[in-house]
Amino acid sequence: MKLLHCLTLIAVIAAVLAAPQGDTEILENSVENIGIGGYSFSYKLSDGTTRTEEAVLNNAGTDKESISITGKVTWVAPDGQTYTLTFVADENGFQPEGAHIPK
Repeated sequence: MKLLHCLTLIAVIAAVLAAPQGDTEILENSVENIGIGGYSFSYKLSDGTTRTEEAVLNNAGTDKESISITGKVTWVAPDGQTYTLTFVADENGFQPEGAHIPK
């Protein structure tokens, strides 16, 4: 159940950060679906937003099966400052890191 919450949180964050703002255009887009074993994608938008994400299936077919997701999102805030968030989401939960996140 913890993994489901983690994946849901990632999906919400992705939707919020990827939402087009005004005349934002997609400059680059890459998607690789490697089937049940994982996926990867990346994109770059005209407003300076970039995102990469990769997922791999660990211990496939066992009772310890899990998915590990790593990613990075960079965006320019309304105040002009650039923010970068890196994250890991796995059996240990969602683990974000960024200079703007309190420790």
